[in-house]
Amino acid sequence: MLGHIESYDEKCQTGIIKHEGEFYEFHIDQWTSEAPPKAGDDVDFDHEDDKVIDVSLVGAYLMEAKPVKSRMLAALLGIVFGAIGLHRIYLGFYGIALAQIIVTLITGGFGVVWGFVEGALIFTGHIYKDAKGRHLK
Repeated sequence: MLGHIESYDEKCQTGIIKHEGEFYEFHIDQWTSEAPPKAGDDVDFDHEDDKVIDVSLVGAYLMEAKPVKSRMLAALLGIVFGAIGLHRIYLGFYGIALAQIIVTLITGGFGVVWGFVEGALIFTGHIYKDAKGRHLK
């Protein structure tokens, strides 16, 4: 089944997977991927009697070093829609995107400068990773 890691505790080496409103607990012993589990990762898992047997990363996360998001698209979103943080949403930085929206509203629109500058920084390669730490292509 496909699920989403809701949380992972490195000390206890256990995590919680959410699948269609149901929650499943897993231990690092059931983890089969080379990259360590992180909250927010999409996973494929098997279970028997509500006990997880085997968990592995799926989709874009299988090759964590492989770029997934486009640098040019992120830069364009930052330059054009930077005031509402659309480039940050695309890259997975939801908290910063919310902050950009709030700053734009509070300053009466001057927050657009923040997004424009970040778009230029993405374009020039100074911002080069998404929220998962993968390089942009």
